[in-house]
Amino acid sequence: MAAGGAALAVVVLLSVLWCWWRRAGRAAGRVCVAVLGDLGRSPRMQYHALSLARHGRQVSLLGYLQTRPHRDVLSSGEIQVVPVSELRSLRVGPKLFQYVVKVVVQTVQLLHTMLRMEPPSCVLLQNPPGLPSIAVAWLACLFWRSKLIIDWHNYGYTIMSLNHGRNHPLVLIAKWYEKLFGRLSDYNLCVTDAMKEDLWVNCNIRAVTLYDRPASYFKETPLELQHQLFMKLAQDYEPFKPQHVTESVSWNAERSAFTERDEKSGDVTRSRGRPALLISSTSWTEDEDFSVLLKALEDYEQYINEGVKLPALVCVITGKGPLKEYYNGLIQKLHFKHIQICTPWLEAEDYPVLLGSADLGVCLHKSSSGLDLPMKVVDMFGCCLPVCAIYFECLHELVKHNENGLIFRDSDELAEQLKILFLGFPTLEGKLHEFRKNLRASRQLSWDESWDQTVLPLFNQTE
Repeated sequence: MAAGGAALAVVVLLSVLWCWWRRAGRAAGRVCVAVLGDLGRSPRMQYHALSLARHGRQVSLLGYLQTRPHRDVLSSGEIQVVPVSELRSLRVGPKLFQYVVKVVVQTVQLLHTMLRMEPPSCVLLQNPPGLPSIAVAWLACLFWRSKLIIDWHNYGYTIMSLNHGRNHPLVLIAKWYEKLFGRLSDYNLCVTDAMKEDLWVNCNIRAVTLYDRPASYFKETPLELQHQLFMKLAQDYEPFKPQHVTESVSWNAERSAFTERDEKSGDVTRSRGRPALLISSTSWTEDEDFSVLLKALEDYEQYINEGVKLPALVCVITGKGPLKEYYNGLIQKLHFKHIQICTPWLEAEDYPVLLGSADLGVCLHKSSSGLDLPMKVVDMFGCCLPVCAIYFECLHELVKHNENGLIFRDSDELAEQLKILFLGFPTLEGKLHEFRKNLRASRQLSWDESWDQTVLPLFNQTE
């Protein structure tokens, strides 16, 4: 009797699902843009959503809401943010057990969230993270009779290998999973030509390269806006406050470490003897070794102590992530006289303004696969900000050594580059000025132009 009842329940459930599937025609023009991660820290997926909205598509933007997305996303009438509840880490049992439970719970949670949405004609999914999101998205598309597009930013299994090693069973399972379910997609995008080739050779997956491009709000910052941001940051962060305030010029006269406003004319000028502003952004993860930068800064301090005519430095490191507290501990042990280090968390709207106000960017991203490019450098170039970037295999697709920046391999090389670039600062001569001129002159396709040429035809095929 019980067995017969269970069998009847299964038959009824399958019948309901079949009828629902037959009835659930995909909504023409609606696209689900999904990432099993923080939407606010997934700029490329936000750009996808904005581009789709610009072409009249209705967009369901699905992911975690740990950080507020950009205001353009939130204000768009065509974009609906679909939050996924963030899971608290399970601390019971061995780590392998915890990981398996997490994947199972995420699978149920993500599938439940997706099937409650209005069926889209297409799902555009970011990978990584792809476990379990690729399988769940594929299953949802099967129910919806929708197309699945995977946007390959990297490989998830190579990121896992940073912690576990390439031969760990979890890594090998993740690699098998990624290749298997990746081949079930209808279309694929990727971020470099090197990744496009690797997907085809090693995974039998055809992809189209869509290089990351900066959004329109990544641009050089006018001096007035620089001053406003510096004054705002000076309220909370010591390095942005003026370091030498005389009795005749109070801090209330709107002076920051970098700029000052004339009380009579209201004009903003750069402060005399201002420090150089160096910026780096990070997710504070294993693929970025910030001890390289800290050691280079120690060498830079030593250059000044030895009499080299270099400016004081304010080094701003933005972002948040699992290793932030570890590196903050290392930073607190440093005792510099000529260098100040600041690790603020910036609002989404303030980050491009700060990039457009800086003198030099530093990138410590080392791709786990050697096949992706750092988005932070793309944004810096959008602001015409020269960059020093650590070497990895396909970096040349973005950073042209001695043309728009410099490539280094270790802390000694980075320290030497900082000395060369800041010697004689802030005169409008030398490498820094040359790189900035080259960036201004290099006319590249904008995100919108590149997206319209590369991605829009794919969506037109899914309609």
